[in-house]
Amino acid sequence: MPRVRLLDLTIDLDRQLVERGGDRLDVSGLSFRLLACLVERGDRVVTFDELIEAVWAPAVVNEETITQRVRLLRQALGDDARAPRYIRTVRSRGYQLGAPVIPELITPGRRRLAIWPALAAVGVLAVTALGASFLAREQKPTPSAEQQILERAHWYARMGQRDNNERALALYDRALHEAPDDVEALAGASRTRAARTCLYNGGTDDARDALRIAGRAVAVGSDNAHAWTALGYARDCLGDIGGAITAYEAAVRLDPDDDATRSSAAYLYQEQGRLADALHANMDMRGDPARVRYRDVQLAREYELLGFVTQAGQRYKQVFELAPDNVFGNIGWPAYLFAHGRFDEARAAVADARQRDTARPELAQLDGELALRRGDKVAAANAFAEAHALRPDASLPETLALLYASRPIGGEVLNQRIIATRKALADDPWPASRFELVWLLQASGDRRGAIAALDDAVAIGWRDAGYLRASPLFAPIAADPGFQEVIESIERRTRAEREWVLEAAWCPADLPCQRGSRAGALLQDPQALVVPRGAGRVQARSYRGSVTQGDAGLV
Repeated sequence: MPRVRLLDLTIDLDRQLVERGGDRLDVSGLSFRLLACLVERGDRVVTFDELIEAVWAPAVVNEETITQRVRLLRQALGDDARAPRYIRTVRSRGYQLGAPVIPELITPGRRRLAIWPALAAVGVLAVTALGASFLAREQKPTPSAEQQILERAHWYARMGQRDNNERALALYDRALHEAPDDVEALAGASRTRAARTCLYNGGTDDARDALRIAGRAVAVGSDNAHAWTALGYARDCLGDIGGAITAYEAAVRLDPDDDATRSSAAYLYQEQGRLADALHANMDMRGDPARVRYRDVQLAREYELLGFVTQAGQRYKQVFELAPDNVFGNIGWPAYLFAHGRFDEARAAVADARQRDTARPELAQLDGELALRRGDKVAAANAFAEAHALRPDASLPETLALLYASRPIGGEVLNQRIIATRKALADDPWPASRFELVWLLQASGDRRGAIAALDDAVAIGWRDAGYLRASPLFAPIAADPGFQEVIESIERRTRAEREWVLEAAWCPADLPCQRGSRAGALLQDPQALVVPRGAGRVQARSYRGSVTQGDAGLV
């Protein structure tokens, strides 16, 4: 059924076209996939869960995301939700076509030998509501009970959200009970445990269990890409940037079409300050980029750090508006507004994000910083305390809560914390972790030490000068000439990365590209995951609870 009619619409499923009276309508991407899903199911009500699985998986979305996409599709079709012709809402269940779909007759002159069987098929379909399913589907063998458990576990894991992650974990554990050496079950059990830490504010014990299980998956199936991805994700959630990158890159070598893992590696390149490498990896998608979780937020962040501020803002805003359950989109847009001095808008965006049931310590911390900017120390203290409560085993939120409490730490307690933080940072590869030491040294009056710690953050990858300028957490050193030198160091480094991007053959179309130079040619190898201009530079294992994404495309 490659071409069908829905009232006055002609829908070409193969070519992904929608026409009315010979005029092509602007229906593409997610909107077309949504329409095609409804068409393929004929006159049946398509539930929210079915739509998520068919159109969005493995992206994390909720019913509000679907509702917004249906609204966009209706606008493109000229449909009215109050008196729908093409798509009707079935309250609390999902959506349904407003009329039966009718397969088009074969165009004269094309495959004429098949015309009469096709007409007979049309006659049968017309009697049975026309178009409820595809003709002659290939019959697949019935999966075993274990396969069914794994398929269902994969389905829940792709859905995202805490409850679905727990359902998936329980099913993976059930599969392991039946087959302890099943690599797919081991990888899934590891990923869902790591997600507890990375996505759902769980403690590090879950990530450590995930690391142990992933290690077994790799031992059993060293040639299995999913096992290596699970190992990378567990290391990622434990803060081991170098180890995570090594495992992610091993997975992509085994399966070059694994876009989700490539995107996860890209996030870590970004954290190392390798912005051109990160953007290159995220542009090198082999499948549908829309199906890679959090990639849009990553692209926005890479654009922002590279200095493409307008393009970054457009991407952040789109994710924030169209994907209200995107954990990192709900952080990214308010943080972008904050870093660019749009504080009232940032405060409104934080308030909106807080209503979306995607609580994260980063969002609470940003709320505290906004409170400090407007002079509300009580609100700031409460927000920092909330961030600490969300991640009680993370050091950085705890330090902020202690420094901005009604009775902040000082004296010997402060000195001991500085000593402990210096020791912990010796094996910590995350640039933002250095901020904890900056704030502690500021509180002790050691401005030179604070600036040195900030410079160290830049040396290992921090590239967001806008945040440093905007945040009141750096106010004690902001007027120091050394602080300005740190800002200038960031700008020099990002300028070099920006030039690499603009001169590369893969430079994104929405940037002011200058292709064709020697510099750009060095980043064109289609066989490489990325050009390893800084690979292996950071090899450490630690977890300090810094502002990290922890999950770019996985689970």
